[in-house]
Amino acid sequence: MDGAGGRGERGKRGARPPASWGRGAGRGAARSSPRRPGADDRPGGAATLQTPQRDGATAADDRPGGAATLQAPQRDRATARRGRPARQTSAVGRLPAGAAAGGGEAPPTPQSRAPGGRAPAARRRAAAPDGAAGTPLALRLREVLSRLSLGRQDVSDASGRVNQVVSHLIQAIRSQDGSFSSIERLGAGSYYEHVKISEPNEFDIMLVMPVARLQLDECDDTGAYYYLTFKRNPKEKYLLKFLDEDKKLSAFKMLQALREIIKREVKNIKNVEVSVKRKKAGSPAITLLIKNPPAEISVDIILTLEVQQSWPPSTQDGLKIEQWLGRKVRGEFRNKSLYLVAKQNKNEKVLKGNTWRLSFSHIEKAMMNNHGRSKTCCESDGPKCCRKSCLKLLKYLVEQLKMEYPKELEKFCSYHVKTAFFHSCVMWPNDTDWHVGDLDHCFQKYLGYFLHCLQKSQLPHFFIPKYNLLSLEDKASSDFLLRQINDELNNGFPIFQKSY
Repeated sequence: MDGAGGRGERGKRGARPPASWGRGAGRGAARSSPRRPGADDRPGGAATLQTPQRDGATAADDRPGGAATLQAPQRDRATARRGRPARQTSAVGRLPAGAAAGGGEAPPTPQSRAPGGRAPAARRRAAAPDGAAGTPLALRLREVLSRLSLGRQDVSDASGRVNQVVSHLIQAIRSQDGSFSSIERLGAGSYYEHVKISEPNEFDIMLVMPVARLQLDECDDTGAYYYLTFKRNPKEKYLLKFLDEDKKLSAFKMLQALREIIKREVKNIKNVEVSVKRKKAGSPAITLLIKNPPAEISVDIILTLEVQQSWPPSTQDGLKIEQWLGRKVRGEFRNKSLYLVAKQNKNEKVLKGNTWRLSFSHIEKAMMNNHGRSKTCCESDGPKCCRKSCLKLLKYLVEQLKMEYPKELEKFCSYHVKTAFFHSCVMWPNDTDWHVGDLDHCFQKYLGYFLHCLQKSQLPHFFIPKYNLLSLEDKASSDFLLRQINDELNNGFPIFQKSY
């Protein structure tokens, strides 16, 4: 679920895509319709899982199964390029030297502003109605987005099954004994951020457990993983049985206890066939598989500790959103509770399974659902942006490549794409930098930054800058993905036409 560095001259002005990217002056846009406010699923909120609705300022075309999906314009411009561009063999294809290409000393960490990131005024115009002309790339991207939209009935059916199962489990878990009686439910991940693509078949549910003040001791140099100990005898006496021999709170013991309760209780769920997936080493999730013919729904249950105390020093220079969402919003976020999930650190000297990793899922969800610099961005009567559309497209691109090259790209996940997205929102903070009519241009500058990170094997965690999500040990994987994406870029993204 979870996951900046040096600065260069090109990074100060943002990554300008090359002229070969979408030369057409016209860019079509879709009309969108208003969305009703959704139920709040924060801890202590409504216990039921609702079909995703607006949570803050969310784009109307991002809603699952929405009627106003982006449609491909009906005809090309007379000046549109025909045929596929010639293949390139350079390390970064058509990308120029600089921030997007990684050819210079451009920063892997975006700056707060990058005024050079927009297309020249002569190449921009107001959003056009559906059916208007656009560049060949814009047409293709909009056609892909229309296919990625979730069907309303599919969402309703899937969410209904998930709600039934999770509500039953929470009630059972709370009644077992004192260990987990205080848990609250929090929806997290792409479904609740309104960026789920293709199928409503994956859900992340955090079981949030408030805990008194803890002492956090870093267990490595990433600033993300910690050992937890109680500074004094805890009010929650039932937690004492989860301490290891060194008096550390054991993530392994707590997760194991929760897993056993869930494994027993799924047998008592009526009308829905549920199983618990085999434990995956090092994973913080207990994964449920729910039969939903003709497929299955995967639900990750994540045990999460909520601690009311200051964020650790490793986060001090992260969350640089002042120019994007504002200094006040940053302060509000940093005053929220600290979340920790039961995640094993593979670099621990002795693998005991008692490490915890910082989680910012609640903050990421808030940023995603209130993503505009203006408070009215993507509201029914406000200006529309294409931020989420760009994120969906890059998620889909990486997802398709992972299906084609599962072994080579097993190290990559959607969190890499999401982290690059947040950095891009900081690099281009204005809503006009993501104009809905500039989808092709915006997607390519976001893609350019992601390619730069791959080339440098450096993608700083958005909240913990010293934590690099692209380890140099996995540079071969980064180089492989870099080559594959450049091949797609230089040939008009043929993978978008494939179906798996």
